[in-house]
Amino acid sequence: MGELTKPLLAVLNGGKTERKPIWLMRQAGRYLPEYRALRAEKGGFLALATDPEAAAEITLQPIRRFGFDGAILFSDILIVPWALGQDLAFTAGEGPRLSPPLMAAGLDALTPAPERFAPIYRTVENVKAALPAETTFLGFAGSPWTVATYMIAGQGSREQAEARRYAYEDPAGFGAIIAAIEAATIDYLSGQIRAGVEAVQLFDSWAGSLAPDPFERWVIAPTARIAAALKARHPDVPVIGFPKGAGGKLAAYARETGVDAVGLDETVDPAKAARELPADIVIQGNLDPLALLAGGEALEKAVGRILSGFAGRPHIFNLGHGIVKETPIAHVERLLGLVRGG
Repeated sequence: MGELTKPLLAVLNGGKTERKPIWLMRQAGRYLPEYRALRAEKGGFLALATDPEAAAEITLQPIRRFGFDGAILFSDILIVPWALGQDLAFTAGEGPRLSPPLMAAGLDALTPAPERFAPIYRTVENVKAALPAETTFLGFAGSPWTVATYMIAGQGSREQAEARRYAYEDPAGFGAIIAAIEAATIDYLSGQIRAGVEAVQLFDSWAGSLAPDPFERWVIAPTARIAAALKARHPDVPVIGFPKGAGGKLAAYARETGVDAVGLDETVDPAKAARELPADIVIQGNLDPLALLAGGEALEKAVGRILSGFAGRPHIFNLGHGIVKETPIAHVERLLGLVRGG
């Protein structure tokens, strides 16, 4: 299958396409009635994510409904700490919980369980077999800094204070955690690629909580090592980096990590980013999910600013973060029309 039949993959590889490629973060999820029905039938989130048939079905649902140019694997960034030996549970109304938290127990307390990656790879194989020929298949993992914040606190935490403090007080110990996540992530993404994904995204959802020096050490450097390792193993597979909240540190991230594309959150001005980021890097983003939720004139103006701001350079249309679960289906359909000129 030639790349030119896949608009998203063609842009990631530096090409141009007549049709602007689009996919949305969290496009497979709670805003879709078919997802809610399947989750009610199958049970909790982890049960879904580790059921290769159900997870493949969820991955494919938004492709069938909307025809996005990219299918993003239905999974979670906390699969890596789970495979490193932490227990993982998703509690209704409270979010994910990892135990034991590494603030109280070191890495030595964990017994790695890499076999927990196996159902994810089977999901990839199932999706690959059913995906339309023109759709690019995206795998993903969390970036080491963001994953470490959950492993250390045992859950999502305000301003990631526990991890930031740990990194200042014990940089060697924190570095060991980052190194363990990094090694597991390289193997995990490589496994996804072998199973059939065509590009991968690294989600650094909490990158914005770091000062410049820690950002260089705990975001840029690990991302660069992961990108280099993946390029060594899989030279033709593009890597997308998404350092949410990076702001003024975006240009350094784009220059120094070796990723092929940089995802921008909704706080970044498109015209400014187009001027300041390296000319050869693909940009992805960056519609405010709440503009999509609002719809109407607000949506149309926001989409227009993004399309105008990134005109003339490689661009994949996406949100600045995940789609809001209350988003009407009609608003997503309107977005596709605006981006594709319909």
